[in-house]
Amino acid sequence: MIDVQRLRVLRAVAEHGSFNRAAAALLLTPSAVSQHIAVLERSLGRAVAVRSTRGVTLTEAGRLLVEAAETISAELDHVRREIDRLSVARPRLTVATFTSGGRYLLPEALARFVAAHPDVELTVRESEPEGALPMLRRGEADLALAYHFDGPLPVPPSERPGIDWTPLMDDPLSVVLPRGHRLSGRAGIDLGELAADRWVLGCLKTEAYLRRHAQRAGFDLQVAASTTDYFFAQTLVAAGVGVSLVPKVSLAPAPGLTVVDVDPPRPARHIGVATPRRRRPAPHAAAFTEALAAAAARVG
Repeated sequence: MIDVQRLRVLRAVAEHGSFNRAAAALLLTPSAVSQHIAVLERSLGRAVAVRSTRGVTLTEAGRLLVEAAETISAELDHVRREIDRLSVARPRLTVATFTSGGRYLLPEALARFVAAHPDVELTVRESEPEGALPMLRRGEADLALAYHFDGPLPVPPSERPGIDWTPLMDDPLSVVLPRGHRLSGRAGIDLGELAADRWVLGCLKTEAYLRRHAQRAGFDLQVAASTTDYFFAQTLVAAGVGVSLVPKVSLAPAPGLTVVDVDPPRPARHIGVATPRRRRPAPHAAAFTEALAAAAARVG
């Protein structure tokens, strides 16, 4: 049987790239770390780490063990929190959400859920999917309202099998133009028609999409402003700084703005609920997912 403590030591060696640094992090001596690794290797009958002048590198067996150690550590942390909850009068549910999706879907979902489960202590944590999905693995959130574009979920491939994804709605992107723009009267726009315009970026992911599109269409993307807030980006468009590409749930029509659809194939974010794949899902996570699905069906 593989000892969990030795897996913890191997994980620290992998993280710090050195027996000495791992020992310092674990408050052990370097010789103790070396002995743990040696015993682990003897029990397996193969090497898990190779020392060199550049530090320590893991063998394939070592890498597999570290992946297992991360999963085991997350599960043990989850179990510890579940045990701690047994002594708490009220059950708890922690929800991670990205800003615009939370603004669009959470109010109705929260009202539905609280009405049906008034005893549950809810915590909401704001985070983009790149931060929220690892929170599930670490047990810091029970579910995450998240999104992805046409590619896979934004987590390392090794972590994707540990996440269940429940689709809620598609969130198409539109072009936001300043009032009086030459294309503001159009029903639809090909993004190539905006090659000469300057762009206001409201998100790094839409920037990546726009740059890929510009490269395929053969023009250089001209950036006038870059933000991490779609609502701020739209105020800059209204001020005449440039044009922007904004998801439906983040649209905030205002004087000075015109919203026009993008011609097919129209880019979209895919919004859903991510939950950790565990033998015992967090209590009430399914009920909150149903509340989000009901909200998405109504407003989507």
